[in-house]
Amino acid sequence: MSQTETHTPTQEDFAALLEESFRVSEIHEGSVVKGKVVAIEKDMAIIDIGAKTEGRVALKEFSGPGREVTLKPGDEVDVYVERIENALGEAVISHDKARREESWIKLEKAFENNERVMGVIFNQVKGGYTVDLDGAIAFLPRSQVDIRPVRDVSPLMNVSQPFQILKMDRRRGNIVVSRRTVLEESRAEQRSELVANLEEGQVIDGVVKNITEYGAFVDLGGIDGLLHVTDMAWRRVNHPNEVVTIGQNVQVKIVKINHETHRISLGMKQLTTDPWEGIAERYPVGAKFSGRVTNITDYGAFVELEPGIEGLIHVSEMSWTKKNVHPGKILSSSQEVDVVVLEVDSAKRRISLGLKQTLQNPWQAFSAKHPVGTEVEGEVKNKTEFGLFIGLEGDVDGMVHLSDLDWNRPGEQVIDEYKKGDVVRAKVLDVDIEKERISLGIKQLAGDPYAQAGEIKKGDVVTCEVTDVKEAGIDVKIVDTELTAFIKRAELSRDRSEQRPERFAVGDRVDARITQFDRKSRKVAVSIKALEVAEEKEAIAQYGSTDSGASLGDILGAALNKAKDKK
Repeated sequence: MSQTETHTPTQEDFAALLEESFRVSEIHEGSVVKGKVVAIEKDMAIIDIGAKTEGRVALKEFSGPGREVTLKPGDEVDVYVERIENALGEAVISHDKARREESWIKLEKAFENNERVMGVIFNQVKGGYTVDLDGAIAFLPRSQVDIRPVRDVSPLMNVSQPFQILKMDRRRGNIVVSRRTVLEESRAEQRSELVANLEEGQVIDGVVKNITEYGAFVDLGGIDGLLHVTDMAWRRVNHPNEVVTIGQNVQVKIVKINHETHRISLGMKQLTTDPWEGIAERYPVGAKFSGRVTNITDYGAFVELEPGIEGLIHVSEMSWTKKNVHPGKILSSSQEVDVVVLEVDSAKRRISLGLKQTLQNPWQAFSAKHPVGTEVEGEVKNKTEFGLFIGLEGDVDGMVHLSDLDWNRPGEQVIDEYKKGDVVRAKVLDVDIEKERISLGIKQLAGDPYAQAGEIKKGDVVTCEVTDVKEAGIDVKIVDTELTAFIKRAELSRDRSEQRPERFAVGDRVDARITQFDRKSRKVAVSIKALEVAEEKEAIAQYGSTDSGASLGDILGAALNKAKDKK
């Protein structure tokens, strides 16, 4: 036998080789298998996965956020088999991918069961942060970091903490998580427990945490309550910072608890006596008080009568004469004013006040000083389609109706003679204090010509003076009166050839007969023709008739001669 003997395989060797071939055949690329660390060389771990050759894994794969490297020979680890053998004859394996595969399986189960998962924030990216979920990388949006915006997130990084999975997509490898949801759930549990220990009507101490336009949030020891601005004091509070400051210790009363939403309403004014109790006795209607203007609105001004008690002066109760004027032009904030109580409604907690009632009613004062029939003087303030408005003493206006401008001419014609700013005189016709109206008359200054016409009646013969000559007739004024009339062309003469207006001149005097005189309807009509006809009839009756053979001219001549003889 030679020195170099050839080993003949035994049955045990064949069995070992067969077992190894079976074990290798069980290892598939893309699967996670158990491996044993056989050595550590520099920054690599040599791992035996039971294949023909071993694989190498970088030590950094065994470390990471929240994990330290404690790997040593003999440790058993999970690895992901990418290739059983590469060109160098080594197995291509990865511990990271093994962790990721295993983690995805656990995460999908947690997502289905709506369970929280542990993770570590380890890097900042656009729009948020990346989180290591034991091998699987998830995205944490910035809005999901905390309940309130966080300026510095560094204290939260590299710390293992719970997250809620919001979204998972295995195919794309996307996972979105939230830390805020976990905090809100924890906070809700704490709130429920705290709210359960609180009762409405309970007085409790707290610290002012935040102030807004409508109130202040008070920390009651882990749960916040809202102290609304209207519940801070019985008086009007324009802004919460008038009463409280951030960090201030306050004593409050629990006004209301909503156990479903965990909202708590607080009050401070409820710890003091309600000033509205017995309000009607303290502020009787008609009584006069002094107060301070606290607020001015479009519809009026609020006046504080005492701390916690305010009344409203409606804009209509501010001035007797200034109508449609903004309250801010009559009063100013913080001004001290005298007011009169008009109405008290303790149920609605309202007091109606009057400012103008502290001054004399100007219409009442005017009526007392200028009774009906008095003559007054004022400036024309305005012209309207129904008359003139005259500014009078006491800052009140009186109105002259169109019908009271002139006795003889229509008001629509006369009003054009007046212009704004003219100073006129008028007579007081009526004062209605309740309706705040003063009626004036300008024509009444001259007296009623119909009332001054004496015993004039229909059929009387009067002397008229021609005031105007027109194509259709002449305007005349009855002498010794203020009565005027118009004599139509047909009434100028019995003789048609003499019915010519142009034969008259302004200033001429003519006799005429009154054919209509109605004091009630204020109508008068005169006729020269009617007078001539009447005189003819009278002459015929006295001096004969044409039947006797005498002509009408003879009869009239005889009548005229007799009249001359009498003279």
